[in-house]
Amino acid sequence: MPDSIKVKWWIFTEKVFQRYFPLLLGLWILFVLYPNPLNLIISVHRIFSPDVDPGAVEPMLEGLSSDPVAIEKTVLARITYSYDWEVHGMPWYFPATKVVLEKEKGDCKARALVLASIFEAKNIPYYFNCSPIHMWVEYEGKTETSIENPRVKFYQRDPETGERFFQIPEIELGEVMESFWRSFWDPMPEGRKALLVFGLFTLGAVRVILFKKQGLGY
Repeated sequence: MPDSIKVKWWIFTEKVFQRYFPLLLGLWILFVLYPNPLNLIISVHRIFSPDVDPGAVEPMLEGLSSDPVAIEKTVLARITYSYDWEVHGMPWYFPATKVVLEKEKGDCKARALVLASIFEAKNIPYYFNCSPIHMWVEYEGKTETSIENPRVKFYQRDPETGERFFQIPEIELGEVMESFWRSFWDPMPEGRKALLVFGLFTLGAVRVILFKKQGLGY
């Protein structure tokens, strides 16, 4: 390769790493966590428009009580709690109701989705609630807990009216970070961890090398 082309290549590479280094880091993280970024877009959309599907839960309705508390207990027993990494191979994913019932496992989003679908089928009023660390279905007579109460939610949706409610949640940052780490890093496959760390290290090393070359006048 001619020296002039090498020089132009180094100059171009230096400019890219200087101007877009944070973007390169973000793109690498996105690539490792979501090889198909469409899954992330779908999940964000489903927070505000969850795939509540009364038809999908129809086989569960036979002999099922109409008591909301009893229904919730049935759903919790039917859907084994598992992190999204373990079920979908992603750190965070909002599935469709049919997928949850096929796999019969999932996290709070999956359980809330099935519960809401049954409530829809039985015409039981409910609200979809989200906090920074949890998602749940609120209904008349539901017992409040430390993670399911009006103070910690930041978003609520009334499926009957379509009304949406937002507020600043009363929750400790440490609790949010602990929950994030527990659901994100711990269940993450070792191969993905290695790939993530390797890529970030490589990008950082290249940036340092380019910075040193620039300082030496290359």
